[in-house]
Amino acid sequence: MSSARDRQRRRDELRRRDLQRRSVLAGEASAAAAEVESALRTSSESVAAAFFDVDNTIMQGASIFHLARGLHRRRFFTTRDIVSAAWKQAYFRLVGVENPEHVEAARNSALSFIAGHTVQELQEVGEEIFDEGMAHRIWPGTRALAQLHLDQGERVWLVTAAPVEIAQIIARRLGLTGAMGTVAEHVDGVYTGQLVGEMLHGPAKAEAVRALAAREGLDLAQCSAYSDSANDLPLLSLVGHPCAVNPDHKLRAHARARGWQVRDYRTGRKAARAGFAAGLVGGATAGALAAASALRERRR
Repeated sequence: MSSARDRQRRRDELRRRDLQRRSVLAGEASAAAAEVESALRTSSESVAAAFFDVDNTIMQGASIFHLARGLHRRRFFTTRDIVSAAWKQAYFRLVGVENPEHVEAARNSALSFIAGHTVQELQEVGEEIFDEGMAHRIWPGTRALAQLHLDQGERVWLVTAAPVEIAQIIARRLGLTGAMGTVAEHVDGVYTGQLVGEMLHGPAKAEAVRALAAREGLDLAQCSAYSDSANDLPLLSLVGHPCAVNPDHKLRAHARARGWQVRDYRTGRKAARAGFAAGLVGGATAGALAAASALRERRR
């Protein structure tokens, strides 16, 4: 019995180390992509920067869902494919990394639907999908926070589990510095259906920001991060100025306990529904002037 438990512990430890290795690889790959993007856009010497999650932080809903729906309309894959992928990704986002088998399933299914397509094709279609299903879902309050950082001479990056190509489109359309997202492997400009490392989720986001900060000379103690999800606690805990935006139940409690800022740009009814749903799974609209005023007050 003891021997069986020891073997299971060793297997769990090997899985944990493998996941950590993939997270570091994913973070470094995403940071490298963001570095190339930002080098073309800014010469800021500020050691402070801001990092924004996308889903339910910058944008209402999940960007990967809007992307998948747009690709489905263009017959990239079948209805059965999208239902299966949606379930695996939803489970992954809700339960985090507690179950290695589900993590592996989520990793294997992530971005597999673009296998055989070209990078250029996804970028072109992504521009169309942003206009169709994403542009009108941007939260004005969070967008104002990002703009305030830019106005103060700071660089602003998105950090998301969505494909980096889509994340870069969102960042460019919002006038941000760049984006870090899940990096899909491609050979000669054609996607293989595999990921580089891991999805940019949870600890991988912190690894990406840490790698980018080292390359860009950022002082993380002076940086800010914004997210709606407790899954992003590694990222939020990494910076000196964390902020919970439209937070789930667990993140709201964590933020309040530590005196972090909390901003909620949902209507009262939407916020209540979101809090209730977060509780089940374990886990009045503010304007741009209010967001800007709040951040200025914190800076002082």
